[in-house]
Amino acid sequence: MGDPLADCSARLQEQERQIRTLSAEIESLKNPRSLEPSPQLASLKEENAKLKYRLNTLKRSLQADPAPGSRAMLNINQRLQQVFEDAIRAACPQVADPPLAVTPGRDPKFGDYQCNSAMALGQMLKARGEKVTPREIAQKILENLPENELIEKTEIAGPGFINIHIRKPFVSKLLTNLLLNGVQPPPLPARKKVIVDFSSPNIAKEMHVGHLRSTIIGDSMCRLFEFLGYEVVRLNHVGDWGTQFGMLIAHLQDKFPDYVTSSPPIGDLQAFYKESKKRFDEEEDFKKRAYRCVVRLQSKEPEIIKAWTLICDVSRAEFQRVYDCLQVKLIERGESFYQEMMKAVVEELKQKGVLELDEGRHIVFVPGQSIPLTVVKSDGGFTYDTSDLAAIHQRIFQERADIIIYVTDSGQSTHFQLVFAAARMLGWYDPLTTRVEHAGFGVVLGEDKKKFKTRSGDTVRLMDLLDEGLKRSMDKLKDKERDKVLTPEELTQAQRSVAYGCIKYADLSHNRINDYVFSFDKMLDDRGNTAAYLLYALTRIRSISRLASLDGGALAAAAGSTPIVLDHEKEWKLGKCILRFPEVLNKILEDLFLHGLCDYLYELATTFTEFYDSCYCVEKDRQTGEVVKVNMWRMLLCEATATIMAKGFDILGITPVSRM
Repeated sequence: MGDPLADCSARLQEQERQIRTLSAEIESLKNPRSLEPSPQLASLKEENAKLKYRLNTLKRSLQADPAPGSRAMLNINQRLQQVFEDAIRAACPQVADPPLAVTPGRDPKFGDYQCNSAMALGQMLKARGEKVTPREIAQKILENLPENELIEKTEIAGPGFINIHIRKPFVSKLLTNLLLNGVQPPPLPARKKVIVDFSSPNIAKEMHVGHLRSTIIGDSMCRLFEFLGYEVVRLNHVGDWGTQFGMLIAHLQDKFPDYVTSSPPIGDLQAFYKESKKRFDEEEDFKKRAYRCVVRLQSKEPEIIKAWTLICDVSRAEFQRVYDCLQVKLIERGESFYQEMMKAVVEELKQKGVLELDEGRHIVFVPGQSIPLTVVKSDGGFTYDTSDLAAIHQRIFQERADIIIYVTDSGQSTHFQLVFAAARMLGWYDPLTTRVEHAGFGVVLGEDKKKFKTRSGDTVRLMDLLDEGLKRSMDKLKDKERDKVLTPEELTQAQRSVAYGCIKYADLSHNRINDYVFSFDKMLDDRGNTAAYLLYALTRIRSISRLASLDGGALAAAAGSTPIVLDHEKEWKLGKCILRFPEVLNKILEDLFLHGLCDYLYELATTFTEFYDSCYCVEKDRQTGEVVKVNMWRMLLCEATATIMAKGFDILGITPVSRM
């Protein structure tokens, strides 16, 4: 028997091809009265809609409904949506695209989840002239609920809300699956290729706090896609080409004339850059020579390429220090990589007749956009617009990426929207099949709510910031007298975990679109939604099993033989919270807002605290302090919580330690 997903996809592609052909024929007709859609076209569109629905259902069932015995975590919300979508379509077959709204319940007294579709359906049916109340629609939906494994009971509340109660044995079974198999993502219908363009510092310039945001956010996005099974390409689009290299090379020639045979000891590239810039601004002869060096660089003269490589290598070593601290991996593919491709892009623009001449420049206007792209300057040189057009072309046609994400500050939003619009206009990609997105972010502010600077007004060097984090982290650990209980090696591990983890979490826990205030005091506070609090919480949870003298093997054996009891309200609340992890990741996959994961981890940690305060996991003799009883199912809840928190930290790029 054939693969139903593949068969359905093939039929859908053929239907869409026929629709495009018929639509094109209609558009080409001269007589306006003959522009009426043909019966064949209407029939094809109707069949096409049905195929799309069937295809989406198949994909969703593959993604959200793992086969019996599957190791993957089940997304309960998606499974409920599948169940209620079937019921809604059966209850209201006259509505072509019915609204579907299933969300976690806000008050456990009224259920674990809630379906709110009946109200919107009531409005739609009223517009069709059908008199039916939302409560009647809700009742009809419940009458059409298919048999399923997860719903204990349902009830209609208020004007038509459907409260959903989940079966406790089902949740217990899912928790056992998590403990036996670890945190396993749902299977992908097809393995897609994702390119994430992030970090992107400029050669010969220091990485600053703005690069910190792009690096941290981009790395976390990559970690999420990698965990979910995508093929991920982590690209560092460094600024390694352009007119600034003319002055750098000319200055190198003067300061280290034997650079071709002896590597120059450029210790401070930032100072070297400032020296060359000063000469470029003040010395006319030097400026002319710098321009000639640019021409020679573009001509790829071996001696000049050698100088360019030396400068890039010095910068690259500085960048790598930051990436090593943050445990970030990247493939460098700078502007120089696309130089030859830019010529081909400009030629394609000419052939398609979209290039316009404007005061010596060659520009491209995109429909619906008031600002043009400048692809060739009046002096014949290329621009950032040209480079980014060549980059997106290469990523679509050579890399064959399914998803392309650019992680830069929000100030570049207009630029990227123009580039994406131009690529669509040129027919390079279809947004229905290829996702191209700019994940913008706000600026980092100082505690004075102004752009983050040093006291002298200079941009904050990223390595200085990371070093300051290490110092403050150690001070915090010593204040808590952790240096008296941890070995020197453990203390160093805790220092790095807290320092870099807090810097990352402070960034990721804010909505990336917003500006955020950088404050070491707040991020190192072990109270509230901070990495310090969560790292300590995870360490405490893991210490409970040590208190009970249970190692990983004992817990694994217990997971296979001990049912997880969820009778206490705090046990039930924690169990449900643990299993919301796939829902959280799925939402981030759609909107790329990582603060949702931070909020979830904080909720999980506080929910665990409620559970631990109310439910004894390990009972001790009050006089001797000896362990007299271990509630194994509660120990398994502790282990499940720690497992999810550890995976969440991994996606955020934070490294917890066993002792703090």
